[in-house]
Amino acid sequence: MGAPTVYDVAERANVSIATVSRVYRNPDSVRAQTRDRVLAVARELGYVPSGNARGLASRSTGVLGLCFPDYSDPEIDDADGFDEQTLYADEITRGMERAARRHGYALLIAASLADGPRNLVASVAGQVDGFAVLARTIATEDLELMARRLPVVMIAGPREVDHLDHVEVANRDGARELTTHLITDHGLRRLAFVGGAEDSPDAQARFLGFREAMEKAGLPVPLAPDVRGDFTQAGGRTATRKLLEPGSLPQALVFANDQMAIGAYDVLERRGVRVPEDIAVTGFDGIPLGRVVRPGLTTVSQPMRRLGETAVELLIERLTDPAREPRSVMLPVTQTRRGSCGCPPES
Repeated sequence: MGAPTVYDVAERANVSIATVSRVYRNPDSVRAQTRDRVLAVARELGYVPSGNARGLASRSTGVLGLCFPDYSDPEIDDADGFDEQTLYADEITRGMERAARRHGYALLIAASLADGPRNLVASVAGQVDGFAVLARTIATEDLELMARRLPVVMIAGPREVDHLDHVEVANRDGARELTTHLITDHGLRRLAFVGGAEDSPDAQARFLGFREAMEKAGLPVPLAPDVRGDFTQAGGRTATRKLLEPGSLPQALVFANDQMAIGAYDVLERRGVRVPEDIAVTGFDGIPLGRVVRPGLTTVSQPMRRLGETAVELLIERLTDPAREPRSVMLPVTQTRRGSCGCPPES
């Protein structure tokens, strides 16, 4: 005897196939009594919904998609440790999975394909009901193409396409508040900012927040980061060496992300520079490794899982009401003060 199908459940529960599909896809749209009866029959038969069965009943796949760049840190690839960018995408994925499951959806995950974004659009977009895309993963023209076929939500970065839903974190606010803390609470005046790649919207927003805090304090406002890194530990080491070469030690190194800040620790230790006695170090993101290093890393913690959850909520809203106005959601960030800036641990 074959595995039970959606037709078997519908017949036994005396409901339509579409009702069975809604029970799994959007349970709140079905009366509780009917929903309970369908679920009881499904358990009795051992029925497990599939994307194909859902498609037959409602012309949907029952799947949401997530696409992010194929990040890698060469040093992490060759040694045990944390790759922050992979961790960042992993946390967003966890949030999306949790929210998708609540709404009766599965999640299809795709890192950037070797054949490029156009192949990604062709091979993945047709398999999902809605798609979440991390910033800088797919070119704008390809996003436009994808958005003609299904709901698309952008995660992080600026809002590239006005008519697409978008969710990001308060990068600028977080960097401004953290820099203000260094200036106001610790009395630091010579601060150096280590940025990311020029095309990184998150790094740029964090630098703008740094500039605003410097300007408000009446300190020199740099036109560009003192040096740029590539968001890896290796990049943080290289950037720190450059900053130490002139011989004039800043009072604080403000990094655009945690991984670079952690990379700086090794260089500073080898040069005999103490953290935070000789120099304060701060990051941004709130990755677990920041709790492990000594001294613990002061950072701005962003709600990575909540990014994924919000992306799903926006997709569900769009699927329910395709004509609604596009939304842009900004999630707040929090300061996590530890010993690297001179604060007591976890203050």
